Amino acid sequence: MPLLKDKTGQVNTSSQVEGTKKSLTRSLVHSFKKTFQQSLSIAKAPLFHYLLLVFLVIMVLSIVLPFLVLLLASSSLSVNIDFTYNGFKSATELSLDGSARITPNGVLQLTNDTKELVGHAFSSSPIQMLLNTRSITPTTISFSSTFVFDIITVGDAGGHGLAFAVAPTKTLEGSCCQYLGLLTSRNNGNSSNHLFAIEFDTVQASVLLKDIDGNHVGVDINSLVSNVSKTASYFTNNFKMVEFELESGQPIQAWIDYDDIAKILNVTVAPLSVGKPSLPLISYAIDLSLIFKEYMYVGFSSSTGKLSSSHYILGWSFRTNGVARSLDLSHLPLPPQPAKASSTSKGSGIKIGVISSLATLLLVALVLSVSWHFWQRAKLAETLEDWELDYPHRFPYKDLYKATKGFKETEVLGSGGFGLVYKGTLPSTGEEIAVKRISSNSKQGVREFVAEVACLGHMRHRNLVQLQGWCKRNEDLLLVYEFMPNGSLDTFLFEGERCRLLSWDERFKILKGVASGLVYLHEEWEQVVVHRDIKSSNVLLDAEMNGRLGDFGLARLYERGKNAHTTLVVGTLGYIAPELSRHGKPMASSDVFAYGILLLEVACGRRPIEPTAPAEQLLMDWVRECNMKGQLLEVVDPKLGESFVQEEVELVLKLGLVCSQSIPEVRPTMRQVIQYLNRNDNLEDDVALVFSEADSFDLATRNSYLSSFDIVSSSSHGGGTLV
Repeated sequence: MPLLKDKTGQVNTSSQVEGTKKSLTRSLVHSFKKTFQQSLSIAKAPLFHYLLLVFLVIMVLSIVLPFLVLLLASSSLSVNIDFTYNGFKSATELSLDGSARITPNGVLQLTNDTKELVGHAFSSSPIQMLLNTRSITPTTISFSSTFVFDIITVGDAGGHGLAFAVAPTKTLEGSCCQYLGLLTSRNNGNSSNHLFAIEFDTVQASVLLKDIDGNHVGVDINSLVSNVSKTASYFTNNFKMVEFELESGQPIQAWIDYDDIAKILNVTVAPLSVGKPSLPLISYAIDLSLIFKEYMYVGFSSSTGKLSSSHYILGWSFRTNGVARSLDLSHLPLPPQPAKASSTSKGSGIKIGVISSLATLLLVALVLSVSWHFWQRAKLAETLEDWELDYPHRFPYKDLYKATKGFKETEVLGSGGFGLVYKGTLPSTGEEIAVKRISSNSKQGVREFVAEVACLGHMRHRNLVQLQGWCKRNEDLLLVYEFMPNGSLDTFLFEGERCRLLSWDERFKILKGVASGLVYLHEEWEQVVVHRDIKSSNVLLDAEMNGRLGDFGLARLYERGKNAHTTLVVGTLGYIAPELSRHGKPMASSDVFAYGILLLEVACGRRPIEPTAPAEQLLMDWVRECNMKGQLLEVVDPKLGESFVQEEVELVLKLGLVCSQSIPEVRPTMRQVIQYLNRNDNLEDDVALVFSEADSFDLATRNSYLSSFDIVSSSSHGGGTLV
């Protein structure tokens, strides 16, 4: 006999329909019999009495007839079922099997997280779900249910889910895994199952069951292939669909409502904190009278497989012919927290694996970090010789390594006589520098070289690139200069596509600046300094486009009144004074010769040697020839157009020829050159120029001639640097 329960879950006994029918029948028969007997006794009376009898019979029939109609209709009435469980601690009207149990605090647990379990929880007594079963068209009883469930997974993935079910029996023989304990592979899809279920599935099953994903809600009729299914989600008040995870470990509430008149099934689901959405997730037209039997059992089914979760029902309300009562959410019990895993549990294995992996990674990272640290220290380590401590302005190698980003190719500014020049930024001060890394194959003594560099570091002049310091590591030598933001003069002269055109005023200003720097080197410093590599690529331009002579890697110092001792021929072809090919001793006059070539180069916009122009290979020969023909202005850089001062251009060209004469004794000093450029002294127009035939040798002849001396060559802008 179906039972009524109030919202606290207590049982109240209902009146019996059949007893009511019998009692009512007996009363009506007894009344009718008594009235009939009285009518017989009165029938012998006079006419008045007869009429009175007819009236009484009519009165009795008017009273009894409605009860007869009610009696006949009572065969099609059912008793309404209404029960609510705000927790299952006192739920005695539930039938549990498989792994299902009620926890001490009143939570209905369908499965734990053991693999391949099945758990059922159904009403102990059947519930009438059909009316007029003897009719050709029986009627389904409308019903409504709401419940709160929670699926808790230990680890990354669980399964398989749970289902609200209406079944003809409370002892289903369903399989585990994707069948959710409802059916088996043998009877899945049979119409004789008379099974209705709403599945909450957390695993996408095989192709056989056609699951849309591993997080969906579906309507199942006699089969686990859902008639309709949707990804778990709900609608907000703005009609925006929000998806959520059934396997989130947080309580979720579901509402299932079937209207027999409209033949519509509505399924709504949302996290407990959201409340009931205004729109259902699934609204499905279906006639359940074709599925249900007269009496059915309602409840829940769940299963696990190779993937497992704990499935809980926290509260449940069910009602026929009406809306299910709301659950008292504040009094619902909470599911037990996952037990602390033992050393043999799956959770422990995962945790141990994760911890072990992290520990291994940390250990490997530590070893790599320590190894990298020691490798970097070894890479940047320096072994100083005693004599190195005697010379100032020494930079630590690690500072220069960091400044140039490990001497990356992207930091290369250009190449010099001995090696590459890098741009750098000192990590301690942020100052920009230029670092020249000198090749280790120099034939000069390292100690002598460092001694001279240390002396050069004391020089200060506005037209010299300041040598800030030096460094020696093994056989590598590094010179540190202040950084010139506008690069070198040759870039502006010969790479116009990269730089703007230099005006004549700027060129003249640069030439006077370089001359001033050479005067300081030759006459004004404490020792005579011969630069030995004056050329346009060694003239650097500061932010104000002032010319500053740089790259002292080949410079040599000697005391005034004495001669240099070196016999190495150094410099760049096209700038080397002819006397160096005879005795190899650098003098201030050899710098004057190179400066003369620089004067011609700047005025003409041509390199000293042009291999692509055989007829005019040497710039000096070409200018001398045009001067002898009275066509000196023909050699002016065509890029200048008419934008130059003729007197200044002629002065620069003639002074270039004067400085580049063959005999060093007839060349002017750099102080005299300054006086000419500043117009403090006049350069005679008919000055006699002394040149020898050797000056006109072509490049191949000159190389052959110089090969008899102790020289080493490497590529450079001017055509070749001799070291």
